[in-house]
Amino acid sequence: MTKIAIIDYGLGNLRSVIRGLEKAGAQAAITCDAGEIAAADGLVLPGVGAFCEGMEQLGPLRETVISSARSVPLLGICLGMQMLMETSEEHGIHQGLGLIPGTVCRFIRTPGFKIPHMGWNSIEVTNHDHPLFSGFGAEEYVYFVHSFYANTTPAYTLTSTQYICPFASSVANGTTCGVQFHPEKSGAVGLRLLKNFIGMC
Repeated sequence: MTKIAIIDYGLGNLRSVIRGLEKAGAQAAITCDAGEIAAADGLVLPGVGAFCEGMEQLGPLRETVISSARSVPLLGICLGMQMLMETSEEHGIHQGLGLIPGTVCRFIRTPGFKIPHMGWNSIEVTNHDHPLFSGFGAEEYVYFVHSFYANTTPAYTLTSTQYICPFASSVANGTTCGVQFHPEKSGAVGLRLLKNFIGMC
């Protein structure tokens, strides 16, 4: 059975993530042990909260995550996806893991739109060749909760979503992937994505 390490750095709804992965067929463990992370078949970096706090909390595991992502698939969820990027403008400019080119930007306050972007919204699959979205339709609905979004190029964009502005709701650089939405809260669509990720490992 595929062994997935869910990286525990003190932020994130880890229990719902582990339940989702187990339902999708993986042997998952929540861990902050560098050796266990390095030995896993795949990694999940979840997270909720502020970017700078996430990077600070990740601390000594930063290099373990970067090194492991060179050899096994990595999935960032919500804040975890944002942390994969190069920089974020949340509470000043902060450095991310730099695994996917791009920066994290705040939604511009716009009449008629609430921030955070919360609830169900559609994703338009723009890269049907990536295994993370194998078997997906052109448009699917998933669950979001976020005030910042990843700004990257089409080369690293797997899905696009419209809210205030078009943004990359899923990104990838090889087998390092990130989703802005919560697959563990997105019903059958989210379960399919988690199964696809397990299949990449």
